[in-house]
Amino acid sequence: MNICTSLYAVVLRLLGLHEIPGKEHHPFIIWCFSLTTFPKPYSDEDSWCSALLQGPCYLLGLPRSGSAAARSWLLVGDPIDISSAEIGNDIVILKRGPDPQPGPDVIKAPGHVGIYAGQDAQCVKLLAGNQHNQVSIATFPKSSILGVRRLTAKGGS
Repeated sequence: MNICTSLYAVVLRLLGLHEIPGKEHHPFIIWCFSLTTFPKPYSDEDSWCSALLQGPCYLLGLPRSGSAAARSWLLVGDPIDISSAEIGNDIVILKRGPDPQPGPDVIKAPGHVGIYAGQDAQCVKLLAGNQHNQVSIATFPKSSILGVRRLTAKGGS
């Protein structure tokens, strides 16, 4: 039996998962942080867009960065053009913060990462964590795109 699902389908099930205010932290977010090199103690108040992708990628056998840094995903998977992006296992890495921002060759800089969820002429939609402190679908200008990567499952059955 061959059962396949996509990163998008799994994370869509997490839509609305949110930070817990105060001393408590969402256990799923904390588990995702545990799959990174981010130092303990983990908190859902830290930027967790990259950490969120670690868990589902781990479960699906997809390549992952192992880092809580959004730009670390620029080194994972196969680069594709935004015009070829599809809903499924394609991720989009964005620059974040005031301009000027460094280009995709600089990994240690602010960024945001999420799963491709659609686009129009000027904007790209991302399904991601840490968007208004929750998993949601949000729209960003295409001018913020640093890279688009296609994640392909590793061999095995």
